[in-house]
Amino acid sequence: MQKWALGGIVIAALTLAGIGLYLSFEHVAVFAHEQLRFASLGKGQLFAVGVDVGIMVMIAVDLLMAWLKRPISWIRYPVWLLTGATVVLNAASGAPRGAWTPIDYVAAGAHGVVPVLFIVVVELGRDAINRVVRPDQAERDSIPLLRWILAPIATSRIFRRMRLWGVTSYPEMIRRDQDLIAYEQWLKRKYDGDISQATEDELLPMTMAPYGYTVAQALAMPDEQDQAAATREAAAERRRLDAETRSEVAKAESEAERLRAKAKVDLAQAEVKGQTGRARAQARAQVSAAERAAELEQQALDNAVIAEARAREAEADRRTAQEREATADADVRAAELERQAAQKRKEAAELDRVAAAEAQAVETQTIAEARQAAAEADRAAAETEEAAAEARRRAAEADRLTAEENERKATADANTQAARKREAETEYAAAEARLAAAETERRAVEIEDAARLSPRERAVRRVARMILAAGLETTGLEPEEIRRDALTAIPLADIQTELSVTSPGTASDYRKEAAELLASGYRPQQ
Repeated sequence: MQKWALGGIVIAALTLAGIGLYLSFEHVAVFAHEQLRFASLGKGQLFAVGVDVGIMVMIAVDLLMAWLKRPISWIRYPVWLLTGATVVLNAASGAPRGAWTPIDYVAAGAHGVVPVLFIVVVELGRDAINRVVRPDQAERDSIPLLRWILAPIATSRIFRRMRLWGVTSYPEMIRRDQDLIAYEQWLKRKYDGDISQATEDELLPMTMAPYGYTVAQALAMPDEQDQAAATREAAAERRRLDAETRSEVAKAESEAERLRAKAKVDLAQAEVKGQTGRARAQARAQVSAAERAAELEQQALDNAVIAEARAREAEADRRTAQEREATADADVRAAELERQAAQKRKEAAELDRVAAAEAQAVETQTIAEARQAAAEADRAAAETEEAAAEARRRAAEADRLTAEENERKATADANTQAARKREAETEYAAAEARLAAAETERRAVEIEDAARLSPRERAVRRVARMILAAGLETTGLEPEEIRRDALTAIPLADIQTELSVTSPGTASDYRKEAAELLASGYRPQQ
C-alpha cells in the first residue's frame, strides 16, 4: 500500500508539473514576445521552454542527490528564483491595460498558484527523501508562530542562535535562555543590582551566550582552560626532560665511543711493544748463540793448529832419522832400530793426526750440539719472557679497564647528580616565577576590582601584563619605542588562547590598546 501511495503521489506531482507547464507556457511565451521585446513568438516560446526545462532539471538533480545522501543545499535557491520569475511573468501576462480592479488582483494571483503548489510539492518530496535515506539526522524544531507575533525581537535572537550554533531543539534553546535569565537575576541579587561588580568569570555566561555556550559550559571554561594550560605545561616539561635525557645519552655514547677508541689505541700500542720485546729477545738469543758458536769455532781452530804442529814435528823427526840412516851405515842395527823407532814415531804421529782429526770432528759435533743447546735454551728463555710479558700486559689491561669502568661510573653518577640539581634549580626558578606572576596578577586584579573597570579594560590590562611578562624592556625607552616593541612582543594566538577570543581582529585591538597603555606609563604595580 505504501508503494501504491508513493506511486500515486509521484503521478500526481508529475501531473501538477505538466499542468503548470501547460498553463504558463502560452502566457509566458506571448508576454515575452509582446512585452519583453523577443523578436518572434517562436523565440518567446523557446524562452518559456528554457525556463521550465531549467526548473525541472534542477529539481530532478536536487531530488536525485537527496536520494543518494549527497544533498546540494544551494540548488533550491535558483529553483525558487526561477519559479518566482515564472510566477511574476504569469501574473504580468494577466495584468490589465488600465486601472486595476479587485478581480484583476485575483486573476494575477491565480496565474501563480500552480507553480507555487509545484514548488511546495517538490520541497515536501525532498524533505520526505531526506527522512527516509537519513533517519538518524536530527530534525530542526520550528519556532511557534505565536511567539514570533508576541516577542519578535527575542524570538529573532533565539532563531539566530539556533541557526548559528546548530541547536535543533526549540525546548533546549528555551531552557538555555531561561537559565541565562535566571543566572543574571542571581547575579543582580548577589551584588544588589549592580552586575558590574561581578568578576569576569562570573560574567562569562552573558559573554559567551551569543557563541552557543550554556551557563554551565561558560562557568566551567576557566577550570577547563586552567587544566588545558597545566596539560600544556606538563607536556612542555616532558619534552624538555626528554631533550635533556637524549642529550645526556648522546654525551654518554660519545664518551663511550671515545673510550673504546682509546682502548683500541692502547691495545695496538701494547701489541707493538710486545712484538718489539719478542724481536729484541730473539735478537739477543741469536747474538748469544753466535758468540757461543764463534767461541767453539775458535777453540776447534786452536786444536787444529796444535795437531798440525805436532804433525810437522813428527815429519821433521822422520827426516832426521832418514839422514841418520844414510850417514850411519856402520851401525846398521842401530840405524834399523832408529828407523823402526822413526817408523813408530811416524805411526804415532799418524795416530796423533788421526786422533787430532777425530778430536776435531768430535769437537765440531760438540760445537753443533752446544749451539743447538744454546739455541734451545735461548728459545725457552724467550718463550718464558714472552709469557711473562703477556701476563703483565693482560694484568695491566685488566687494571686499565677496571679504572676506566670506575671512572665512567663516577662520571655517570656526577652527571646524574648534576642533572638532578639542574632540574631542581629549574623547577625552583619556575615556581618562583609562577609565584611572582600570580602575585602580580592578584595585585592587578585587586586594583582593577577597586577601580571597577569594564571587562574590556580588564582584558586590555591583562594583555599589557602578558607583554611585560614576555620580557618587554621599558626602562630608558621613548613611548613610541615602547609602543612599537609591545606590538611584536607576543603573538595574537597567545592573546586568543589566554582571553578565549575567537577573532584575531579582537585580539589585535586588545594588543594595540595594551601597547598604548604601556606607552602611557602603565605598570602592574601602579
